[in-house]
Amino acid sequence: MPNYLSIDTSAHASVALIDSQTGAVLGERTSPRGNDQTETLAGFVRDLLAEHQQVGAELAGIIVGVGPGPYTGLRVGLVAARTFGFVWQVPVHGVMSLHALAERVLDTEHVPAEFVVAADARRKEVYWAKYDASGELLDGPHVATAATLPALPVYGVGASLYPEQLAEAGAHGVEESLDWIAQAAELGWRGIKDLAKGVDLSDTSPQYLRESDAQVPAFMKKDKA
Repeated sequence: MPNYLSIDTSAHASVALIDSQTGAVLGERTSPRGNDQTETLAGFVRDLLAEHQQVGAELAGIIVGVGPGPYTGLRVGLVAARTFGFVWQVPVHGVMSLHALAERVLDTEHVPAEFVVAADARRKEVYWAKYDASGELLDGPHVATAATLPALPVYGVGASLYPEQLAEAGAHGVEESLDWIAQAAELGWRGIKDLAKGVDLSDTSPQYLRESDAQVPAFMKKDKA
């Protein structure tokens, strides 16, 4: 069976090639930096496909993270995925990026009945969502201060940023997860599972949750008399 190419740029540039039947990760690349999506993503995809002698047009499809995430980085992944899909004539499926963190939680030994995953949203805030022990989304995604999170275990790098605010909310970061970011391997596996369940993943609209940092200069907003 054909493989899936998975792409996520909600945190770092991350790509993976995944077996569509078993979910096995055949290969992956993730940048150690969080601001080089434009420079690294296309090269990651090229090298990964070449390494595994995978022809783009023979993929089962592309699974792409739709965020939430910073405007610029997230846009890079979505534009790339849509472009590859158009050129190769393969379907493109959108998956919320926080699902990748939830999938990683499900792969741990002890999964809480309910838990939260959190990513860095900058501006002293986190992107977060709540799940049950089966990985079903219960609430979110949201962008907010850590002090507003539910009083539950919190997984992901977002949990490491504001420990005092988490404590104030009655929540606590899970030690083993404090460096976790959304990665393409877990994102792709979630997408494959959802497709098998018949979930509609055709929407690849970005989930920014707030306005871009880029602002229109004040003089351009003035009405022209």
